[in-house]
Amino acid sequence: MPLKLSLKPGEKFVLNGAVLTNGDKRASLVIQNKACVLREKDIMQPANATTPARRIYLPIMMMYLDEDAVEEYYNEFALRMTEFMGAVQNRQVLSTCIEISRDVMAGSYYKALIACRKLFDFEQERLNYDPESLPRHAAGY
Repeated sequence: MPLKLSLKPGEKFVLNGAVLTNGDKRASLVIQNKACVLREKDIMQPANATTPARRIYLPIMMMYLDEDAVEEYYNEFALRMTEFMGAVQNRQVLSTCIEISRDVMAGSYYKALIACRKLFDFEQERLNYDPESLPRHAAGY
């Protein structure tokens, strides 16, 4: 099934490891086959992995983008997920953690990233964490 990306002017995205930037007008792209695609809003810089849930998200994102180093990133993911699950008692959140872990084990990294965003919401409620207060880093683009 094709993936249609609607891009804003100047919006960046990663396609199979290459960072691309849209021109000065809105554009749509249709990707016909399987590819690793992340929009700018879904890309996390290491400096922004400042909370437990974000420290889970970052290695999943890297597994998705860098399949040559999956084992290294998986070990970091497993450590961070174990720490997170050890500190949480909410059954719904623990269920989400299990869902994320299953997706990672199946190699469904993008699906795991989407589920991991649910942890951001939980964390924001518990920690009164405001992700908009983080500095924007362009490194890596």
